[in-house]
Amino acid sequence: MYNAFDEALERIKRATGARTQVDLAAILGIRQSSISDAKRRQSIPADWLLKLYRSHGLNPDWITSGEAPQVLREGMALPVGLMEPGTSYGSDKPKSRAVTVSSMTGIIAEDGSLQEKPIEMIAIPEAFICPGQTIFKMEHQNMEPIVRRGAYIGVNKDQRQLRSGEIFAVSVPNEGFVVRRLFNDFENNRVILRSENPTYKDQSLKAEDIVGNIIGRVWWVLQEL
Repeated sequence: MYNAFDEALERIKRATGARTQVDLAAILGIRQSSISDAKRRQSIPADWLLKLYRSHGLNPDWITSGEAPQVLREGMALPVGLMEPGTSYGSDKPKSRAVTVSSMTGIIAEDGSLQEKPIEMIAIPEAFICPGQTIFKMEHQNMEPIVRRGAYIGVNKDQRQLRSGEIFAVSVPNEGFVVRRLFNDFENNRVILRSENPTYKDQSLKAEDIVGNIIGRVWWVLQEL
């Protein structure tokens, strides 16, 4: 039977996408042994609450007691930046803008950059527009149910710094453009590329190999329920 600490830990894992204590330690920037220490004390450390608020906008009261709301900052309610699951594609809404959507089968140049291949236009809310943004149509099932096949994803190419637990568009050698949740594995000098769909196995790249291959962070997703 779960106690209050275990329930709080499960809420943190669900909100951040962490599956293991190793994942959670990477997100919090701590040693795995620190999680064991907190479990022994049956208390969520205050610095965890601060870090999770800053990184994911999580409400400390929600973490410790389950009291709503889950998120205190707009735009960080889910592991994928901004998300409006019920928004209709190309809907005619006030303050919207037509934007170009590119295919995920664009050409990867020798320097790892992506040469985009436009395929269609859609209208999105002005609030979803940001500098350095590019929009793709998801062509794979590996990130379901978080990002479904056919969804539109906004990728912020100005945000390439790896932050454990967040979803990025990445150029992978011999595979091309993929979308994965990334985790730093400092002990083994590698980065883990994780799919949300459990039928897909984790991949990993040496830390030095992924430098320059991150296209950008997935900032929002538009998809139907």
